[in-house]
Amino acid sequence: MTATTDRPNILLIVSDDHGYADRSARSSADARTPHLDRLADSGTTFDNGYVTAPICSPSRAGLIAGAHQQRWGARWFDSSAFPPAERQVMPEILAGAGYRTGYFGKVHYGPEQPGDRACPDRHGFGSSLYGLAGLSMGRLHYLHHSERAREEYGEAASRHGVSPLFENGVEVDCEQHLTVEFTDRAIDFMGEAADDDAETEAEEAPFFCMVAYNAVHNFAWQLPEDELAARALPHHDDFDPEAADYVDWYDGAISPHLEHGRDYYLAQLEIMDREIGRMLDHLEATGRRERTLVVYLTDNGGSTCNYGDNAPLAGTKYSLFEGGVRVPFLISWPGTVPAGERSQALVSALDLLPTFAAAAGADLSPAAPLDGRDLRTAWETAASVPAGAPGGADGGGHDVLHFDTGFQWAVRTPEWKLRWVDASTGHREQLLAVEHTDIGDGLTLVPLGPGEHDESAAADVSVQHPEVVAALTALHEQWVEQLASA
Repeated sequence: MTATTDRPNILLIVSDDHGYADRSARSSADARTPHLDRLADSGTTFDNGYVTAPICSPSRAGLIAGAHQQRWGARWFDSSAFPPAERQVMPEILAGAGYRTGYFGKVHYGPEQPGDRACPDRHGFGSSLYGLAGLSMGRLHYLHHSERAREEYGEAASRHGVSPLFENGVEVDCEQHLTVEFTDRAIDFMGEAADDDAETEAEEAPFFCMVAYNAVHNFAWQLPEDELAARALPHHDDFDPEAADYVDWYDGAISPHLEHGRDYYLAQLEIMDREIGRMLDHLEATGRRERTLVVYLTDNGGSTCNYGDNAPLAGTKYSLFEGGVRVPFLISWPGTVPAGERSQALVSALDLLPTFAAAAGADLSPAAPLDGRDLRTAWETAASVPAGAPGGADGGGHDVLHFDTGFQWAVRTPEWKLRWVDASTGHREQLLAVEHTDIGDGLTLVPLGPGEHDESAAADVSVQHPEVVAALTALHEQWVEQLASA
């Protein structure tokens, strides 16, 4: 086995619905994220970092497998599912390479049930504490998880996700703020460093720790009383099923109707940032920061529902505008990943598995093809590629990225974005009515080279550039055919 000093520990942090603009490093007017900024300062920020879907379930499925989730039919909430058993996923591959593996956080790959393969303890994680959000409309309550809470919430329990958590597959109660609880468990799992004996340090098994916060998902008013008091924010009750129709209540609990909505969101963001800082502090205090590859990203773009801000990108969660799929994407590994750099390379959550496997010296099965690429070239060239250069393969990124939810698809190259939406399916109307976001309609082509962000109707140049429309449409059709034949 390769010595630990040659193979990094890996800490993967995935948040929920974090807006692209909501970092102080992005000059946000009100988001304070000193520890995410600290992470960015110690590594490389990928300005063109993407996930594979504008909603959580298929996005998370693609990330854990390093492959387009459409390969197993996962496109939208109604079709998403954890990768099939014949496809090894991230923790299985790293555990096979001798890594200790731990998962702490939200699980939502589809309609997962206790004990099935989507549960972390059933797909390669040796230690875990998690909540099955697929049982509760994609949500985990921030504060309450117990049998008592389940009884008290009654019919509303399934909407708010107050059921007990699962520790290595066994139900356990938790009444601590989940962002803090998941951080506590992750720090306990990472443990104290080995002693100073070089031979002992070399034999210490490296870890892969995945922390999947439910922050900063909507219902962000669920804050501890001391946090509310510190921010002078009022308490907000959860839904009472006897008081109003659920959809009407929900409409008043998300943007634009929730009083102090942005403040609640920022409070959850600041708590998450603080907890990320605790993990970084722990790595430094135990002497392992320079031996740990840390990645931060969120599962999809910021959401109208929770007051996330994706500026200067258009669109939000649920859409294939840039604001739905381009996300905060930070990679840090002191001494290996260049510090304080920004890359324009087109990179994807798909790239994390091959990158981790390469760093770990893990074998990848040729039986299940991956769609990601090792990011080492992207970070190694970040400093040498001019800021205005396209972000394709020459800079270690992708020449093309594909997105497809079934009723909308998009093709992104370093210079262009082709996007198509079929509004006749009813999805656009439903999302406008319930989630207050517009996914658009029809086919549009916009230039999206470095510094370009306009995806408005006025920016559409599909009529002026039919040859580009034809070329990108052909790329999409080839991609669909390739996945169908794999």
